[in-house]
Amino acid sequence: MDAIIIGGGLNGPLTALALDAAGLRSVVLDAGAAPDLDRPFDGRAYSLALGSMRMLGALGLTDGLVSQPILGIRASDGRPGEGAAPLFLDLDHAEVGEGPLGHMVEDRHLRAALHRACAAEGIEMRFGARVVDQAPGRVTLEGGEALEAALVVGCDGRASGTAQRAGLRRLRKDYGQTSLVCAVEHARDHEGIAHQFFMPAGPLAILPLTGRRSSLVWTEDRDVAEELNALPDDQYLDLLRPRFGSFLGALSLVGKRGTYPLTLDLATELVAERIALVGDAGHGIHPIAGQGLNLGVKDAAALAQVVADARRRGEDFGSLPVLRRYQRWRRFDATAMALATDGVNRLFSNDDPVLRGLRDLGMGVVSRTGPLRRGFMRIAAGVAGDVPNLLRGERP
Repeated sequence: MDAIIIGGGLNGPLTALALDAAGLRSVVLDAGAAPDLDRPFDGRAYSLALGSMRMLGALGLTDGLVSQPILGIRASDGRPGEGAAPLFLDLDHAEVGEGPLGHMVEDRHLRAALHRACAAEGIEMRFGARVVDQAPGRVTLEGGEALEAALVVGCDGRASGTAQRAGLRRLRKDYGQTSLVCAVEHARDHEGIAHQFFMPAGPLAILPLTGRRSSLVWTEDRDVAEELNALPDDQYLDLLRPRFGSFLGALSLVGKRGTYPLTLDLATELVAERIALVGDAGHGIHPIAGQGLNLGVKDAAALAQVVADARRRGEDFGSLPVLRRYQRWRRFDATAMALATDGVNRLFSNDDPVLRGLRDLGMGVVSRTGPLRRGFMRIAAGVAGDVPNLLRGERP
């Protein structure tokens, strides 16, 4: 066994598949029960950037994967009942010329595709496997079973036990906001456009799903969000409609409603001896740009490339000097994205008339300046800068 991956959500099996493409054999451990892969739509969906979709394609995950292309992004200031501000940011995928800016994929479809791919590659996924002790290259499960590998990868989320056991410290900031997550069916076609309305209390993201459906991430102050979430569906919709607007026609809820509190959560180090953190285990950011899962995808791709290069050189790929290459590659990008989303949230989650005017002007300038607009789109699509081979659709 080359790698032990702790966490069987999305980043865990994805990292196992990326490492498999690099020639490493992994086992995925998760303390919870195995998910129901045949469940109906539960309201959860993810925005996967162009680069992330290329990686899924390179790993054989896109064949038959149900997804909705994101053909454009429109972002503007707004107030409940008033509609969008006259100056806004308007991005069209045709300007990048490399395909859609990304795809929306429902959780049930993505999770099932990951499990099928792991089974096809012979990657073992063990559920009900709780790690109770950890040392470099070794974990002990509840019940006493010990597993050893050259590398242990923590994909176990913001409360990462892997990071805690390795003594990796974290920096946290509580935004005092909560996102309400749901999906709606609407009378008109969304045309593949993702919308972001910056309301005084927090952003409202309207993200296109297949058919005449959209996924919503509606952010409010925590106390307000708790009150909204406690309402029955009809009252919840009554308060959503003036924020959503009428541009897509009549609305109705589909699937379940959910909430999650918003925090900024950064590990001060992404690696230790024979330990690496991937995804939210290393960096949990504000969802304002929809980049949380995409950062985890980049992590998995970068880790696979670093260890593949190390093996080709005959190096010990789980050693700290090798893993620090992964950290150097990923920490700047993840920290920059965390700071950017934090700054955007502080700039936009208010109703200060001076700041409102400045940010509206800024979005209008970017929207009307070709090089700025195209650069912004490449960043949103996850294809700007030094990206790992897998995000180019190539093997590590």
